[in-house]
Amino acid sequence: MRLNSLLGEILIGKKMITVQQLSQALVEQKETREPLGQVLIRFGFITEANLRVALSEQLGISFVSPDELVPRIDQRLKEVIPPDFARKHLVLPLSRDERSLKIAVGKMPDLIFLDNLRKMTGLDILTVLSTEADIKRAIDLYYSVTDLQEVVSSSEVDAASQQYIETKDESRVDLESAMAEAGQAPVVRLVDMMIKKSLDDRASDILPPPPRELHNAVVSRIKIISKLDIAEKRVPQDGSFSLSYKARRIDVRVSTVPTVFGEKVVMRILDKRTDLLDLRALGFEEEQLRHFELALTRPYGLIFVTGPTGSGKSTTLYAALNKIHSPDINITTIEDPVEYQITGVNQVQVKPDIGLTFASGLRAFLRQDPDVILVGEVRDLETAEICIRASLTGHLVLSTLHTNDAVTAVTRLIDIGVQPYLVSGSIALVAAQRLIRLLCEDCKEAYRPTDKERSDYGIRAETIYRAKGCSKCRNIGYWGRAAIYEVIPVDEDIRRLIVKDANLDAMRRLQKEKKYETLFQNGLKKVERGVTTIEEILSVAYE
Repeated sequence: MRLNSLLGEILIGKKMITVQQLSQALVEQKETREPLGQVLIRFGFITEANLRVALSEQLGISFVSPDELVPRIDQRLKEVIPPDFARKHLVLPLSRDERSLKIAVGKMPDLIFLDNLRKMTGLDILTVLSTEADIKRAIDLYYSVTDLQEVVSSSEVDAASQQYIETKDESRVDLESAMAEAGQAPVVRLVDMMIKKSLDDRASDILPPPPRELHNAVVSRIKIISKLDIAEKRVPQDGSFSLSYKARRIDVRVSTVPTVFGEKVVMRILDKRTDLLDLRALGFEEEQLRHFELALTRPYGLIFVTGPTGSGKSTTLYAALNKIHSPDINITTIEDPVEYQITGVNQVQVKPDIGLTFASGLRAFLRQDPDVILVGEVRDLETAEICIRASLTGHLVLSTLHTNDAVTAVTRLIDIGVQPYLVSGSIALVAAQRLIRLLCEDCKEAYRPTDKERSDYGIRAETIYRAKGCSKCRNIGYWGRAAIYEVIPVDEDIRRLIVKDANLDAMRRLQKEKKYETLFQNGLKKVERGVTTIEEILSVAYE
């Protein structure tokens, strides 16, 4: 009880808990025999970081922040504590000298463990405390980075680089030589580590870059696993591959394009987790979500989601299907490509080379009595007209358009040749979206908005945040992404305006009158809420 009392006194002294909260936790601890600190965390009285600070004072050892969990890479600490041991025991080596090894731990180890570690390393052990979550992140970051750096700088890679000779005529490829290069152990390891590192970091870019000398070998390796033609370097190619990562399936879409400096490869990562397909988790405001979900309950009509490539349109539509699909509803999709597979939904992949286009697939769908149809993208008048005809004959149709905002979707349909009265009669709702980066919760920095920010952008919050950077976010200052939205339900006022002349300025004035938020206004709400920055919103939207 003395240890519990001392811990409680420290927490009260630091104003982290009250006397009443301590008493409540001690009663619970007596019944459950849990450690007092875990009871306090479970009750929501303190955080894990609060507990580690108090324990460090109680036990007389230092508590370190996430920014301090940076091992000395030049000391090859992985040889002292291997990655499997570090992950199993949550032990992160930080530095060493001739006599001692400094480690960070998530909880105070017992004397037997410390003695065994001393015998294993041959060094005296100096211990500092951090939170278990921060230790796990730091271990993953340190060991994955050092593994990748060692692969890139290894003698095997150097040897492979020396064997590589770039041909001057990129259109002529020695297939056997390319296959051999792509199959070399260091090249395989390098590509595998690059992909794993990008998944661990949830990154859009893969760092560090591979040696220039291995460019062709790395591209060939990616082509092989993506089922592309490694002998063809003159034309763009698209492919894909799947992998298992932390007990879930990941799909990777691969695109190659020939440039004057060689082939450029872009890999797009698609996470198959079903929790990503939740409308509430995407970034809608409550009023926007109410309008969107109401449109989904209609038995017919056309819903468009607009935005540039890579803005998350497909994810929003899949989340919409995930919201409404059931055994009683016949849902059919035609996509290019099928990015997420949803149980109970009939999904069709476009194959233009055999005549299976969006338009031909849609015509076939209408003979199969679907309730809901998802069309990956409206690209031409024929597809647009079939979508509209389907929505006017009792089907709910969801699709995407490439426009800068929601109201422009209406004028785009008219511009490609759809009659205004058909547009007016079919559209139920239009939503535009962009993806924004979210501030890292571990390092975001609060500040008072400047007078210019208040006058230029209408900021009303007393405090907003800017990106700073720490070890968790790889010193970028952002961690994770969400969407900002512009949602316009098409009511009778908008329908009359569409039939009248569909003037873009008039529609924007009506949008303002009805107080439907623009992308920029929606983004400012997230700035004032402290989840992103003004700079991030300005990079994807404008007033």
